[in-house]
Amino acid sequence: MKHLLLQTLQSLLLGVIVFALLLFLPAWTLNYWQGWLFIVVFLGAANAIGVYLSLNDPELLERRKRIGPGAETNRAQKIIASLIPVGAVVLLLVCVLDHRFGGSPVPAVVSLLGDALILLGFLIDFFVFRENTYGASNIQVTEGQEVISTGLYAVVRHPMYLGVLVMMLGVPAALGSLWGYLALALMLPVLIWRILDEEKMLKRDLQGYQEYTQKVRYRLIPALW
Repeated sequence: MKHLLLQTLQSLLLGVIVFALLLFLPAWTLNYWQGWLFIVVFLGAANAIGVYLSLNDPELLERRKRIGPGAETNRAQKIIASLIPVGAVVLLLVCVLDHRFGGSPVPAVVSLLGDALILLGFLIDFFVFRENTYGASNIQVTEGQEVISTGLYAVVRHPMYLGVLVMMLGVPAALGSLWGYLALALMLPVLIWRILDEEKMLKRDLQGYQEYTQKVRYRLIPALW
């Protein structure tokens, strides 16, 4: 447990360094309060969940750390796992450069609403983790895994991705950019591809998932899709 807590603190430090490089170098200034607040909100929420999992569900925390193309066994998911970090970096760079050159000025209250959306996205994922201890970062079915149909899983089939989507919707506004939503729109097909490909595997390998898809109609957004 202490080892997991130490790893969480190390990931916090690494996150600060990475975000600082991605945000303040392109902005070419430290006078960027939206960037500072984004780092506090994003890393604060992410690491709060990390600490919670290290204390209450260390196995899930270990599953969450298996991430990236190397953690995937499916060719399509390897491609998707390669595209996601590239898209995330492009999204951040577009937002920061837009803010730097004043392409689409965003009122402070809108930036704060963006941070609120980021927190809401993390909160959704937190409740998902409490409900589903098999919520790994990579696409897999592990021994003993069962279909979860309670909590948010009774509303949509992929509530974790719903949390990610809500979070992503908050990022451009939080960083003071409207052009960032164009970069975000380019990432949505990748998310949809991941969901559809994951469902193929779950229907094939997870007993009861086919029946679950008939019970819960919507994949990501209630009453829409």
